[in-house]
Amino acid sequence: MSTISSIEWTEATWNPVRGCSRVSPGCEHCYAERMAHRFSGPGAPYEGLTILGKKGPRWTGRVQLVPEVLHEPMTWRRSRLVFVNSMSDLFHDSVPLEFISSVFETMRRAHWHTFQVLTKRAERLAQLATTLPWPKNVWMGVSVESRAYQPRIDLLRRVPAHVRFLSLEPLLEGLPDLDLTGIDWVIVGGESGPGARPIEERWVRDLYLQCRTARVPFFFKQWGGVRKKEAGRLLDGRTYDEMPTARAADRTLGASA
Repeated sequence: MSTISSIEWTEATWNPVRGCSRVSPGCEHCYAERMAHRFSGPGAPYEGLTILGKKGPRWTGRVQLVPEVLHEPMTWRRSRLVFVNSMSDLFHDSVPLEFISSVFETMRRAHWHTFQVLTKRAERLAQLATTLPWPKNVWMGVSVESRAYQPRIDLLRRVPAHVRFLSLEPLLEGLPDLDLTGIDWVIVGGESGPGARPIEERWVRDLYLQCRTARVPFFFKQWGGVRKKEAGRLLDGRTYDEMPTARAADRTLGASA
């Protein structure tokens, strides 16, 4: 199902895949895991995809394909920013290449929308990238929560997407000296919800300065915490909602010149 999204950097979500499994420390307090568990009873959309443990809901590792919504974006007439698989990971090992290709085909055909695909499984993304079409309306990103996972950025650089972006959320430590070569957008955010791990202001400000130096659009999503609305999303007294549209347009002009 697609829904209007409250995520600050998108407008709608589209979930042709449900379910996931944890892959790195950024998954520890996964919002999608908690949300899915609320709808995991008998006959519910996420039945069998989560289990309740001592530390709360957790993915079972089972992934469910939802082919009946594959063509849903074709029915939306007004153009939208669409976050693909907010409740899963398109490049999960259990999602067949044939199904990933079908998702990409829908995105190619629904050219009036902009699709934002985000993965923590950069290795599989890089392996499959040359087998997939990369229309200009598909933005590809990777999540990086700490220095140990910065190699995901190098793998993203190998992907021939028109727009490549980073989601540095939940930001669990400072990320000095990021190589932003070939990166078109950076999203930064703190963790939210029960047990949220803290974010430090100096980490965010440093990333903002790195983006300024590299001339990469910077989007600050939230400070997070248990009460994220109270914490807000102001950095030095203002919001940062920069998007890669202008940069992408420049790349298009350069390619056609």
